[in-house]
Amino acid sequence: MNAPDLNPTSGKSPANASSSTASIEHFIGGRVVPGQSGRRADVFNPATGAVTGQVALASKSEVATAVAAAQAAFPAWSDTPPIRRARVMFKFLELLNQHKDELAHCITAEHGKVFTDAQGEVARGIDIVEFSCGIPHLLKGNFTDQVSTGMDNWTMRQPLGVVAGITPFNFPVMVPMWMFPVAIAAGNCFILKPSPIDPSASLMMAALLKKAGLPDGVFNVVQGDKEAVDALIEHPDVKAVSFVGSTPIANYIYETGAHHGKRVQALGGAKNHMVVMPDADLEQTVDALIGSAYGSAGERCMAISVAVLVGDVADKLVPMLAARAKTLKIRNGTDLSAEMGPIVTATAHARIKGYIDVGVEEGAQLLVDGRDFKGSAAGAGCDNGFWLGGALFDHVTPEMRIYKEEIFGPVLGCVRVNDLKEAVDLINAHEFGNGVSCFTRDGNVAREFSRRIQVGMVGINVPIPVPMAWHGFGGWKKSLFGDMHAYGEEGVRFYTKQKSIMQRWPESIGKGAEFVMPTAK
Repeated sequence: MNAPDLNPTSGKSPANASSSTASIEHFIGGRVVPGQSGRRADVFNPATGAVTGQVALASKSEVATAVAAAQAAFPAWSDTPPIRRARVMFKFLELLNQHKDELAHCITAEHGKVFTDAQGEVARGIDIVEFSCGIPHLLKGNFTDQVSTGMDNWTMRQPLGVVAGITPFNFPVMVPMWMFPVAIAAGNCFILKPSPIDPSASLMMAALLKKAGLPDGVFNVVQGDKEAVDALIEHPDVKAVSFVGSTPIANYIYETGAHHGKRVQALGGAKNHMVVMPDADLEQTVDALIGSAYGSAGERCMAISVAVLVGDVADKLVPMLAARAKTLKIRNGTDLSAEMGPIVTATAHARIKGYIDVGVEEGAQLLVDGRDFKGSAAGAGCDNGFWLGGALFDHVTPEMRIYKEEIFGPVLGCVRVNDLKEAVDLINAHEFGNGVSCFTRDGNVAREFSRRIQVGMVGINVPIPVPMAWHGFGGWKKSLFGDMHAYGEEGVRFYTKQKSIMQRWPESIGKGAEFVMPTAK
């Protein structure tokens, strides 16, 4: 089998995409389409600060072209038997496994996360594709024989039409795969609008889908910014929109999409807490906090950014955390010994440093100052990248901005409380309810915590409780706008609509007009 052209715009391997400037375009109707708007944005390697590419930014008319291509492909694709759609997913799955390291290298080159973490991202995306291969079973309806005399009733699930996904920079492979495999397998046509910060992976996935035999127009990629987003959520032929990003934008997309009559699934921000009980295994807890707070430079919607330390555990745990945070291996993500890479952009770097400044001003105790990290310590050729060390605060209080707001960077704050009730009340009072964790050896504490906490995803001795493909992902409160979580059975319901059919035949129909509601007679 010949390998697909995974980076058709640049003529070079994605693993080496940072060696020269690439032109990153759209993918519409089964082919790469050069941008026509005249607007472009620089794409950087965060480890070096070098511009590695320029991505096209779509106009409203270019979005309309993509929607038209998807709309044209929809009748034939939706009529394709589910088992045949599943076979395309199986082929896509095979190709993903063959090219997973190339996708991971592409993530590291444009996002900056360490290569092993990028491999994990791709693996979790592959999980959703595997789940989608079971679509014939997932689309089964229900049937009731003889619901009334001579009458049967059944339900079926049918695709919506053209649907869109607007995805963030922090998971350029996994988050799109939360959406498009389920949507496509269910019979929809999909338009992906990835982040312009790390857009190349979207074209690699498009190339693999085409190689897998997906008909042209079923999957399209429109690169862009707010203009493209607004065009998608306003277009009358786009029936549903999925989004992952910050809460203000999630709220905007939810309200605007609903105004235009669309089904919307908008996942927003987070402020994930980890409660540490006095009986927790301290070594395991330190490992869990360090990995979940500083992994991927804290640029995860499931990152732990607040440690809620119960009772006297704080005095034991905080010195251990500080010692470990000071020894983080912060290097270019291509270095396999790296534990944390650079910040994704210069803008994000400045924002995170600003939050550390605010924390100090508000009176939190800064034990480890990530601002002191020098780029040269990251390795040769990394002096000019967007480098920052891990930051650790103690004595954070709920009134502080570094507690209330999502920092989305390698900053961990420690809050001290007296007991489990105070910890639960603290977390439940927060406006976000995405993910939470509790480390304990006490089964009753674990049970009560799980039941009382007002958060959508809960881990017990699991620091990052991201559900597996068949369970679905989603938070509560201002972490989710919409009724359904991403992927899993919730995802199947989101990308399909139920139809109920009642049927009887002339031989079972009595004589005369019927003026009353049908009943089970």
